[in-house]
Amino acid sequence: MSLIPEIKPEQSVELLKELHILTRDGKLNQDTRRKLKQVYHLYQFIAPLMQEALAETGGLALVDHGAGKSYLGFILYDLFIKQHAVGEVYGIETRPELVEHSRALAEKLGFNRMRFHNLTVAESIAAPELPEKINIVTALHACDTATDDAITFGLAKQAQTMVLVPCCQAEIAAALRKNKNHALKNPISELWRHPIHTREFGSHLTNVLRCLRLESHGYQVTVTELIGWEHSMKNELIIAQYKNLPRRRAAERLERLLEEVGLGEMRGRFG
Repeated sequence: MSLIPEIKPEQSVELLKELHILTRDGKLNQDTRRKLKQVYHLYQFIAPLMQEALAETGGLALVDHGAGKSYLGFILYDLFIKQHAVGEVYGIETRPELVEHSRALAEKLGFNRMRFHNLTVAESIAAPELPEKINIVTALHACDTATDDAITFGLAKQAQTMVLVPCCQAEIAAALRKNKNHALKNPISELWRHPIHTREFGSHLTNVLRCLRLESHGYQVTVTELIGWEHSMKNELIIAQYKNLPRRRAAERLERLLEEVGLGEMRGRFG
């Protein structure tokens, strides 16, 4: 049992040290105490979704896309999955050195239901290493189009839930910039006429299009904020749960929005 009140009794102190949430001597300082609070804040959104998957299907397969050092996957495994007899976490990452690092850490901690694969999104959709049915897809601060790739994977795998924290959305801003002369005929283009607005509006528009894309595939979408998350200024949290909702209106609004802002060329990404 932990002697530090903020740390839950079931948590791995060794993992918290590896993630630099605890200092080398197993203590919290002001900075690491804030990090731990942020971990719990994110966990409180995802834990009910994992519990729901277990209750409905009797199993849990969670895929973390663009996993990096698999920070999120390790935390979810430690706080939730290791307390249950079933459940697996799959980390998908294109950098082989990070995959090897995560494999070594999982082995060191005895987290034997964690798997790490050096795959692109396209490869992961058909990869035999991954189960056919995925309950939850996560993507924490997946940069630029990596969030869209995670959504594509989730749709292909008919994931029940997707939890996304997008980051550094540059693609739409670049397209808005490229098409600016054409768009200036429309007064709505004032929303992104100035360069700083192009960047900010492009980021906002990207997430709006992602939400409409998910809704056009029958998902119920909730958008909220990761309060106090220090690792990025991009704190928007998108939670999508498949409810087989009507799709036509969302698809029509998605199409109209792309046309209105002069981004018809982006249909392929958001279809």
